[in-house]
Amino acid sequence: MLFHHYNHKNFFNTSKILTIVQNYSTPIWIYSEKCILKKISKLKKFDIIRFAQKSCSNINILKIMRASGVKIDAVSLGEIKRALFAGYQPQSQNIIFTADLFDNETLSNIINLKIPVNAGSTDMLNQLGILSPGHPIWLRINPKFGHGHNKKTNTGGENSKHGIWDTSIALHVIKKYNLKLLGLHIHIGSGVDYKHLKKVCHSMVKEVMKIKKDIFSISAGGGLSIPYQIGEKKIDTNHYFNIWNTARNKIAKHLGHKITLEIEPGRYLVAESGILVTQIRVIKKMGNNIFVLVDAGFNDLMRPVMYGSYHNVSIITIDHREIDFNNTIEVIIGGPLCESGDIFTQSENGNIQKRVIPTVKIGDYLIFHDTGAYGASMSSNYNTRPLIPEILLDKNESIQLIRKKQPIEDLLKLEQT
Repeated sequence: MLFHHYNHKNFFNTSKILTIVQNYSTPIWIYSEKCILKKISKLKKFDIIRFAQKSCSNINILKIMRASGVKIDAVSLGEIKRALFAGYQPQSQNIIFTADLFDNETLSNIINLKIPVNAGSTDMLNQLGILSPGHPIWLRINPKFGHGHNKKTNTGGENSKHGIWDTSIALHVIKKYNLKLLGLHIHIGSGVDYKHLKKVCHSMVKEVMKIKKDIFSISAGGGLSIPYQIGEKKIDTNHYFNIWNTARNKIAKHLGHKITLEIEPGRYLVAESGILVTQIRVIKKMGNNIFVLVDAGFNDLMRPVMYGSYHNVSIITIDHREIDFNNTIEVIIGGPLCESGDIFTQSENGNIQKRVIPTVKIGDYLIFHDTGAYGASMSSNYNTRPLIPEILLDKNESIQLIRKKQPIEDLLKLEQT
């Protein structure tokens, strides 16, 4: 059985999970389409929802987004091609490319496909303008302050590489190449702090009035968080919208016409939709510590190692025994990699942390919750480990294999000379 404290938000059940692992083994990603659709519905007050696909880029997830009217924010040529493969059309605003620089291949494709660019540097504007005068663009503004749940997710201020610091230079380039300015975008980092949000909205209004250019859209960016730990507050999406809507109305009044309000969520739409199922292979005592080692490594789930991120853990017993919640142990949960840092229970500064769980046995399954965002999309082949399968439970609860396990032979083929 699962830890009881997930039942209130759980889109998965034990029998489905066991059926999947029996057919596909572990480790494995599982997603719930019902959960994704529920999260989309909570943002419908915004005129446009634009999915930050870097958070979960599987083309079958993108197809769900497209069918729900959600547009795409792409940050690489690969993500553009994923969106096209999922059925998004070029030469429209269905796909927008956001970055701080171009490589030559990406720039060439963007011009040919006529994809609008959300530019984070004036060099990008120059490079685009020389080759494609009149190209549709957005400006990503660095408002000179930032915010984030982790210093690595702070995307504003002078310590961030993102965005345009001085819009006056950008406006000169826009005029020089007759670039078509569609809108302004401000994103200061992940996590929601309403005090910071009001500052962002104030900055957006101030920038519109400062640039003295007509625009038709503004973007609230992304960064909407989810409650990773029990007891954390959920975002009040209505309050979030109302703060931005107030700013939008001020801009519309100033410009004298309607302004489209976009939002660019990634984590918010998909994090809670995904779990990572992994199996306990080793339990060993090391001095005063008990290590529970599972068959998933940080090559599969990077967030705990990279950010010190917390993921709740629950258990499915291999022998169908009842879990005794009164019989608990403190453990350190790690993976199989030849790397001391391959630990899923650690703090932001890399210190090992213990987790209290019921007593487990070899063969039991551990479920890492809320891994739908930046789980599979950040996976790597470190230690020559193949990418693991992805499964979708669709809205009818049918099991669909949406990514096969990567054959090791495919990795070796790339290196054969």
